[in-house]
Amino acid sequence: MEEGLGQTIACAAHNCDILVDDVTVTKLVPDAKVKIKYQLLITNSFVECNRLLRWCPSVDCTCAIKVQYIEYRPVKCRCGHVFCFQCGENWHDPVQCRILKKWAKKCDDDSETSNWIAANTKECPNCNVTIEKNGGCNHMVCKNQSCKHDFCWVCLGPWEPHGSSCYFVGYNMLFNLTLTSYRYLHYYNRYMNHMASLKFEHKLYSAVKEKMEEMQQHNMSWIEVQFLRKAVDILCQCRQTLMYTYVFAYYLKKNNQLLIFEDNQKDLESATETLSEYLERDITSENLADIKQKVQDKYRYVFLNDFIIFIYI
Repeated sequence: MEEGLGQTIACAAHNCDILVDDVTVTKLVPDAKVKIKYQLLITNSFVECNRLLRWCPSVDCTCAIKVQYIEYRPVKCRCGHVFCFQCGENWHDPVQCRILKKWAKKCDDDSETSNWIAANTKECPNCNVTIEKNGGCNHMVCKNQSCKHDFCWVCLGPWEPHGSSCYFVGYNMLFNLTLTSYRYLHYYNRYMNHMASLKFEHKLYSAVKEKMEEMQQHNMSWIEVQFLRKAVDILCQCRQTLMYTYVFAYYLKKNNQLLIFEDNQKDLESATETLSEYLERDITSENLADIKQKVQDKYRYVFLNDFIIFIYI
């Protein structure tokens, strides 16, 4: 039982390989804690051996999902977590399971390169003060009062020239890397950046909930404030899509299809960054109407582009 093999207890008689059924085991075991552990073991064994069942991978969730047939598609647990039933990972459209597995292996194999990024790309490019990213938006402002430089977290370039979209990494940071490594870093860095932003933006839900409650106290109805919750839902959805589009693009052959795909990817990325910026602003009674209009316009645009990007796959 301690080794996690209690679900296959065989008869103790000499040369008898018949498994003892769970009803008999339960009757023979006096300890309540051991009984509970045994029930967990046989339940887990039942789920693991059934191809139409899969445990929800969300932390602390004890639910299992059942499907009618196996296919590459997202399933949503009652806890709210959405994942790929086929491989058990977070839903990763447009990347196929085998490609995602291949990408994960490459990331593990290139862990030194990943560490190089973490160690060399997070200082203010103007004054070299170390910058800590505490939000999903990539528009950074140096906290050094004598600097206050506006720059992009991804490429460390000035913010104004490229606005919300970023497709270039400073050559001064990559001079010692091979062309192959440079290409990998281009996709890996953006993949990891969107993953980090997604984690920050999941935390937006609690901040948005507080804003919504505050707005309802100022004569706004529950319906009127739902635009904020919907905007965060769409923002997180687009972050996840963007994260996996970089995996998808890394394995695409360089052709016209890739160029069209990356144009749409760039457009979605730009709109997503703008929406993220809007949602991180302080909302006051003076700017409420303006922010609401901008957020609604932008999340509609982002939602449409999230759909369009899959048309060219």
